[in-house]
Amino acid sequence: MKKNLKYRMLVVLAVVGVSIYLFVPPSQKINLGLDLKGGIHLVLQVMLRDALLAEAEQVRDRIDRELRDKEVAFAESRTVDKPESPEIEILGVPPEAQDAVEVQLREYSSSWTYQRRYGEGQVDYVLQMIPAVRKYLAQQTVNQARETISNRVDQYGVAEPTITVYGSGDVQDQIIVELPGVDDPNRVINLIRSTARLELRLVHPEKSSEFSSRESAAQAFGGMIPPDYEVLPYRDINETGGQTMYMVVRKAPSVTGRHLKNARRSQDSFTGRSEVSFFLNTEGVALFTRTTEQNVGNRLAIVLDDEIRSAPVIESRIASDSARITGQFTPEQAEDLALILRSGALPARITILENRVVGPSLGMDSIRRGILASLAGAGLVILAMLIVYRLSGANAIICLAINVVILLGVLGYFRATLTLPGIAGVILTIGMAVDANILIFERIKEELRLGKTVRSAVDAGFTRVFTTILDTNLTTLIAALFLFQFGTGPIRGFAVTLAVGLIANVFAATFVSRTIFDWYLQKREVTKLSI
Repeated sequence: MKKNLKYRMLVVLAVVGVSIYLFVPPSQKINLGLDLKGGIHLVLQVMLRDALLAEAEQVRDRIDRELRDKEVAFAESRTVDKPESPEIEILGVPPEAQDAVEVQLREYSSSWTYQRRYGEGQVDYVLQMIPAVRKYLAQQTVNQARETISNRVDQYGVAEPTITVYGSGDVQDQIIVELPGVDDPNRVINLIRSTARLELRLVHPEKSSEFSSRESAAQAFGGMIPPDYEVLPYRDINETGGQTMYMVVRKAPSVTGRHLKNARRSQDSFTGRSEVSFFLNTEGVALFTRTTEQNVGNRLAIVLDDEIRSAPVIESRIASDSARITGQFTPEQAEDLALILRSGALPARITILENRVVGPSLGMDSIRRGILASLAGAGLVILAMLIVYRLSGANAIICLAINVVILLGVLGYFRATLTLPGIAGVILTIGMAVDANILIFERIKEELRLGKTVRSAVDAGFTRVFTTILDTNLTTLIAALFLFQFGTGPIRGFAVTLAVGLIANVFAATFVSRTIFDWYLQKREVTKLSI
């Protein structure tokens, strides 16, 4: 018996020692959440229509190019934005070309359906996206947006961010972002919402100069821009002096941001201005090389978020994997742009539905109030246990202290984020920690009233109540697991502290408390227990 007790006491001391080591110093081991440390809380909405339109435009351009390569006659192709879903129209197909067009369209039958529209000896084809594909694309867009935002936040250096998809209906299109400890909220918000869509597009070979307005660009083409081209604003501090001009570029990019391998802030060796250098992957280098080889003498526009930043002339075939974006950048702006490009472009625009900033002073006030509430709760529990159960109440108090130490140790080991609801979980744990002791003590008192010896009463108290303690804590633990699985940041913080507290409670109330009783009863012959 003595040897067994010795091992149990060593286990208790080891658990307490390791727990203290894991959370000391707490300022370095336990992170504080948004409501305690201050920071920003954002609710973002992904504009799914942007992604659907982009997909439709890519498919339209591909069909258009394939039909022209096969010399199939048709008037034009265009993308039409409809409330339900964008549509693709292939217009002006003569009767003799219908079979060839339909053969080509059937290659896209897994994602698109088509209908014929007859009129004046010609046929128009209208393609509509299949609903299941539309839903899948929307879900992928939201997930990709979440990943992109997460990458940007990680590279910015925010500790323990919370980024979760949220919303109702078939597609959850909202993202909740909680960033504790952010000193410059506006900069982080700009980083998150910037689309940063990088594209290399060919300028129209015959009308490659800048235009003063969109209208003058259209007039150069007889009042109608060619269907494969569009007009984009052009701003280059060196070429336009900061004035906004316009250029006509192809709608379909030659190289896109998905071919980007890396990006970093650099400095112009002559002017000293900050700029952004970007590097292409293997596929991007191949596309860039082919584009420059086939378009020597033409201009290639570097487009960022539908705005031309520079448009150099292709003087020869370029097989390089690098290029640069120039402009009137400050070092911080160039660094932020490089960060955004590295993390990938957002698949669609982001709208901020809610923007809430929590000040650090409010967080410190929450910490002080939480500590006071915890101390007050612990004090009342200690006082009640000493009054009701006398000396045995000290046993429960020791178990309560060990429970809290284990809880802090686990939080420190996992570098958990403590939130205000998490503190509420700690306070609830303090209140529930003595619940198991009360069940045991009441059972011991009942056994003593039946005339059993102190040792027999203690043995019966722990043996007969263990199953009840396990059941009650297990049901609460299941509820905590559901809260963690389906809750957002603060709710999950509450669930974590509650779950860990429950597990520590079972260990302290059954193992530690029993060890203390056995140690006390082994030292002396006790005929009356202070309970």
